[in-house]
Amino acid sequence: MSKLLTVFGATGNQGSSVVKTILADPELSKEFRIRGITRDASKPAARSLAEKGVEVKTADLNSKDSVAAVVQGSHTVFLVTNFWETRSFETEVSQGRNVADAARDTGVAQLIFSSLLNVSELTGGRLPHAAHFDSKATVERYIRSICDASSSSSSSSSSTTSGGRPGIGACTFVLAGYFMQNLPGMLRLQDGVYTLAYPFGPKTPIPLVAPAADVGKFVKAAIKHAGELNGKRLLAAADYYTPERILEEFEEVTGNKTTYVQVSPEQFRAYQPANIALEMLETHLFIADPGYYAGESLDETMRFLDEKPTTWKVFVKEKNQKGAFQR
Repeated sequence: MSKLLTVFGATGNQGSSVVKTILADPELSKEFRIRGITRDASKPAARSLAEKGVEVKTADLNSKDSVAAVVQGSHTVFLVTNFWETRSFETEVSQGRNVADAARDTGVAQLIFSSLLNVSELTGGRLPHAAHFDSKATVERYIRSICDASSSSSSSSSSTTSGGRPGIGACTFVLAGYFMQNLPGMLRLQDGVYTLAYPFGPKTPIPLVAPAADVGKFVKAAIKHAGELNGKRLLAAADYYTPERILEEFEEVTGNKTTYVQVSPEQFRAYQPANIALEMLETHLFIADPGYYAGESLDETMRFLDEKPTTWKVFVKEKNQKGAFQR
């Protein structure tokens, strides 16, 4: 019998990418059957998954019993949490712990978590308001505490604790980069010129990812190399792009003129919605120093991938063909 892969957030950008990628893989589609978890099984995206043979179930991540019910029987679990649904650090951490506990208690062979770095810690408290990073980092730390990251077990079997209780066999963390889909909204068109404005210099490296297209590629790597990647992080980005490169390739594809403006932190914050302005500012200041991935190379991650991620140029081309950019 095929093994069960449970995917949380199955109708969202990251979860849907995981489902699509596994279904398209000739080996993993035979090895695994998929259970997609969503809040509303009646919405079109959920029905579309069901039509593809995905077992669609609903769950409330705030309820331990609800989470335990959908994790039961899973060999592998992919977890993505949604900070922006509540904008609550405490809620996201609680939800992540609920799923991690369920994975431990049912002896899941591998838990793959969509994580991020801890901005507050890495900046020594200089940037304390990037809660959507810090909350995921806190969940990652908890998962590590209940997963035997030193184990050499692969995803072929579940694990047990030293006391004979069920445990998690392997844990892997996929850190999604800066979403390409957010950049079109950052490009302001005025007098025929697209302007990109950030509170850092034009040569600042930004790791870009097309989440709906590519997160699944990194999760597939985590599944195929579960033993080698136990306790490891995969940096889910196509490449590091500077603002200069972003605009150069945008011009090349669309034929539009562009310009870059380095604004002050105060100016950047003023551009953002008031309820998330400080969070967005500190996130971008973190990108400048010490860096979105704290300067880590993408090379180690790339060697595990079967498929190349979507480039920014390809992303812009697809959007441009749909009329996303005026001239």
